[in-house]
Amino acid sequence: MVKEQQNLTTTEKLKLIKAGKLSAEQNVKTFLEKIEKDDKKGKKINAFIQLNPNALLEAKEVDNKLKKGKPTGKLAGLVIAIKSNINVKGLNASCASKTLENYKAGYDSSVIEKIRKEDGIIIGMTNMDEFACGSSGETSAFGITKNPKALERIPGGSSSGSAASVSADFCDIALGSDTGGSIRNPSSHCGVVGFKPSYGAVSRYGLIDLSMSLDQIGPIGKDVEAVKLMFEVIRGKDERDATTREIHDKPKKTNKIIIGIPKIGTNEEILELVDDKIKAVSKKNGWKNENIELKHIDLGIQTYYPICYVEFFSGTRKFDGRRYGKKIEEVCGREVLRRILGGMEICQSEFSDRYYKKALDAKKIIETEFENAFKKVDCIIIPTVPRLPHKFGEKISFEDMYNYDTLTVLANIAEIPAISVPAGIVKGIPVGLQVMCGRGEDLLVLDVAKEFSQ
Repeated sequence: MVKEQQNLTTTEKLKLIKAGKLSAEQNVKTFLEKIEKDDKKGKKINAFIQLNPNALLEAKEVDNKLKKGKPTGKLAGLVIAIKSNINVKGLNASCASKTLENYKAGYDSSVIEKIRKEDGIIIGMTNMDEFACGSSGETSAFGITKNPKALERIPGGSSSGSAASVSADFCDIALGSDTGGSIRNPSSHCGVVGFKPSYGAVSRYGLIDLSMSLDQIGPIGKDVEAVKLMFEVIRGKDERDATTREIHDKPKKTNKIIIGIPKIGTNEEILELVDDKIKAVSKKNGWKNENIELKHIDLGIQTYYPICYVEFFSGTRKFDGRRYGKKIEEVCGREVLRRILGGMEICQSEFSDRYYKKALDAKKIIETEFENAFKKVDCIIIPTVPRLPHKFGEKISFEDMYNYDTLTVLANIAEIPAISVPAGIVKGIPVGLQVMCGRGEDLLVLDVAKEFSQ
């Protein structure tokens, strides 16, 4: 990639395209050349499962608009990568599974309609943990995704390909989905910015979700401005998704922020790095820091997985091999099968009150606890992931694998916005810092995160 183009922020690049100094076609070509060089050959990141064969034609259409002086959208000529569980008409929504390997989407999801309306160019479908079941990027039926910033280590998941594609300079912005950290987890490991909006802020129409009461589509970018730009495009109420609502953000001056810092268990080097960052940014902006207590955050994982298992099992009953695809149980990987069988077990009548309903009760307790916390502080800041990513081939227990999401599942359970921004490097590996605010305060999260990313 041309050095000057590679070092541009997304905002700077957009201005050049709209000014006619950089064509949308050249923007796409540059990314395609780098994908050809590093994604399948060279470093073999394996971030993409499928590229859009019409990307250059779509870019030329944007250039023609610009040449004719016609109005162009907020994303004019920017290149967008899409997680493979989001429907893009004409491309394979495979969920990185043999189950839907040849399933070609017959329609655009709501977020894709909005991206196209704003003249964004879809470059392709990214790799992911199969059916979003995973936190490492290792469960895809189409091979592992590598971490561009640490090739011998996992990129995180389940939006592994989306985070890796941004980190490796294969696109301007990517979309992922976040059930319990699936956007923020890989963004932390890959050294990029990943945002999970408030539940209901972005339509999930067209998303093949893992867990309907936890999932949210969100953007990944190199900087907060890119993520904010994409969020402004895809947000909003959608008649096709009953969970969506208009969020009316209340403007808040960021010079009067109170940051809540809960006590958590995590890698000491990561915690020290994040604490130092909080102190430095708070001092610069005149923010107050307060230690707070969140009594039940240690129940996050125990609350998350029964809900996730049951809702995933229910959602996979349509993959019976009759209407489209193959029967999921016959071709899926071990982690997907584990969650199907676990969900089936919990769904049995004698267990439903014991596990699923109790998990929903615990979800409400955690929601209330966060609501009360945000009456005292404006934001809560903690590390994104409590440990460094493991190396490929390294043995890791199921418990340790699931605990990658210990600090990210909380935002999904509480239905609040959360973002991961790079905090620094530990042992040569990127580490993320996570900002959380009250439900509906998505713009506040983005504004605070911007201060940490400067």
